[in-house]
Amino acid sequence: MSEVNTVSFTQMKDGTKEDYELLEKLEKPYLTLTADRVLDELRRQGEVSLEGYKITRLDHALQSATRARRDGADIDWIVGALLHDIGDGLAPQNHDRFSAEVIRPFVRWDVSWVVEHHGIFQMLYYGRHYGWDENARDQFKDHPCFESCAEFCERWDQSSFDPKYEQDSLDSFEPLVREVFARKAYDAAIIKEGAVTALTTHP
Repeated sequence: MSEVNTVSFTQMKDGTKEDYELLEKLEKPYLTLTADRVLDELRRQGEVSLEGYKITRLDHALQSATRARRDGADIDWIVGALLHDIGDGLAPQNHDRFSAEVIRPFVRWDVSWVVEHHGIFQMLYYGRHYGWDENARDQFKDHPCFESCAEFCERWDQSSFDPKYEQDSLDSFEPLVREVFARKAYDAAIIKEGAVTALTTHP
């Protein structure tokens, strides 16, 4: 790393205004590459994946997003479906919350809430086999996003483990990912906190 493009400090408390202006300048191009890193992680999930399933985690993501798109979902829901398990690699014990944090600055509030909580909602389908409470999701029954999360899991998540399903390619979703991650982070006009939108335009 070039000394010209590095800060003067070894402890943050010793940094100067010039140091932090340099870091701010260098951060901007790094932030523009977020979509590239997300897409790289998706590709990695096609190579290194949880064993036992009939398909890879990338395939699961593509099937979920394909179902969302074919259901008439908008860009936020499609990208949410595509990235709902993006945390599997680095945070397998809390992948749902990890995944939500990846998309939270760029998508509507209800989409990130659903991604954050889909793990507990998915337990409806398998929790009993482990002696877990399959109805643990009921703790959120009064939350405005409850039905959205239930529908997300039923239509797009739990149903997307089929090696015979004709899913769309990752390349077909790349423009949507890039569009979402190019948005201004935490833009109130995008986040729309408290608003709940329909998942699909189809019944």
